[in-house]
Amino acid sequence: MAGPSAFSVYALRLGPGEDIVTSLLKFVEDKKLKAPFVMTCVGSITKATLRLANATASNTNQIIRLNERFEIVSLVGTLNKAPHLHICLSDKDGKTVGGHVISDLEVFTTAEIVIGECTGLQFTREMDDRTVCIVDHVTRIVNAPKRQ
Repeated sequence: MAGPSAFSVYALRLGPGEDIVTSLLKFVEDKKLKAPFVMTCVGSITKATLRLANATASNTNQIIRLNERFEIVSLVGTLNKAPHLHICLSDKDGKTVGGHVISDLEVFTTAEIVIGECTGLQFTREMDDRTVCIVDHVTRIVNAPKRQ
């Protein structure tokens, strides 16, 4: 555990055809953010690739590929070199589906995203021997520069 931490807030708007994950990673790289996270996102997409949570011993990676219009109900997670994002989507009938974002979040009309960054912290993804999963790891940056 690391913290407490102050944080900065950024807003990003993406347009039709843009890929949300690629755009977020470029934004993080361009701004040199060390502990960024998605605070909220509204918008719509035309496709997504998600990993579902119903893993079993024989099926650890059930992947679904969605190719239709969805409203983004929620998008949250951390944005390091290997982002850890979860999304909830609503279809034309209001039915929802959600999971771990793998790729292909293509914007339909807009994606309005609020990004936060914890000052003085750094997010990484590391193997957890207890769960045999890659999990988020937070470290404090000593003498971290102040953001303007």
